[in-house]
Amino acid sequence: MTPTSPSPLRTVQVLGGGNAGSSAHVRSLAAGLVARGVRVTVCAPIEADHAYDFTGTGAGHIHVPRRSDPASVAALRAACTGADLVHAHGLHASFRAVLALSGRTTPLVVTWHNHAHAEGARAQFLRLLERRVARTATVVLGTSSDLVDRARRIGAKDARLAAVSLPGRGTAERLDRAKLRAELGAVGRPLLLAVGSLDRIRGYDVLLDAARAWRSLDPPPLVVIAGEGPQRAALQARIEDEELPVQLLGHRDDLAELLAAADLALVPGSREARSVLAQEALHARVPLVAADADGIRDLVGDAAELVPRRDPDALAEAVVRLLHDPERREELRDRGTRQAATWPTEDETVAQVLSVYDELTQPQPLL
Repeated sequence: MTPTSPSPLRTVQVLGGGNAGSSAHVRSLAAGLVARGVRVTVCAPIEADHAYDFTGTGAGHIHVPRRSDPASVAALRAACTGADLVHAHGLHASFRAVLALSGRTTPLVVTWHNHAHAEGARAQFLRLLERRVARTATVVLGTSSDLVDRARRIGAKDARLAAVSLPGRGTAERLDRAKLRAELGAVGRPLLLAVGSLDRIRGYDVLLDAARAWRSLDPPPLVVIAGEGPQRAALQARIEDEELPVQLLGHRDDLAELLAAADLALVPGSREARSVLAQEALHARVPLVAADADGIRDLVGDAAELVPRRDPDALAEAVVRLLHDPERREELRDRGTRQAATWPTEDETVAQVLSVYDELTQPQPLL
């Protein structure tokens, strides 16, 4: 008799819609795991599969709404039946996975990609979710050291720093930089770029406060913000009322081109522990000014100008200083290239995750 080969590892990746960084990470992870012979099913809203094409990696996809109602939890529980391991990404997806796996011994790995944020009564609710997830998960992976520290403080049995790459970076080959700058209205003036959903946590109110100081420069720099969100009307009203040199571009699919055209990249605030724009900026050798919050220092080291969060004067001063200091800008470009070289590759990210999976699913030898 020939020995039977072991069955391939069966994993379920749970995504709750997620932000661009976590969704792209799940796609990259799915592709890498499938290439290594792992069976992968991604449970996510159908819109996420349309946007990130999880099935194109060879993974299966099951539509599970972002809600935590009984029907959605039951759908996720059914999808996880027979899985060797479940890996949930983000707080809300992790909480749904905890509910779906109740009473089962299936190992649960959760990755926290960003800092949960809310105000008032909802903030207390999120703290309760965090504690429930941290104490139930087999392993918590945090994308920054402060996320790992938080998981440990609230009761995680095993919390580790995650290796997370920047998947699928675009390129700006054949870019007509001058043409794009002309289209944006940045001929003969500096172009500053911010990217992200238009919500309060992104710090765009601080950015607009800082932009008031730039109106007096000659020529005044133009700030362009790529993204959509609930704060668009309020931000646009301020821009018009205060005659600020800021444009809201709406949703854009040409981040690489926008970065290549920009003189500086700005991250005035973020929920992401590993800001996608910060990573793209360093890869593209674009000097970065960022609020010192949410793990950004872990990510960029000394390769960016970091300013106190919610301090428009410090943000304005850092930008003006950089615009007048070409040697410092070149120094940041070189530091950015060196810093980006220290970040994990997609292969290294998949290898780390797979080592965690093997640790949790392989039979332990008897002592």
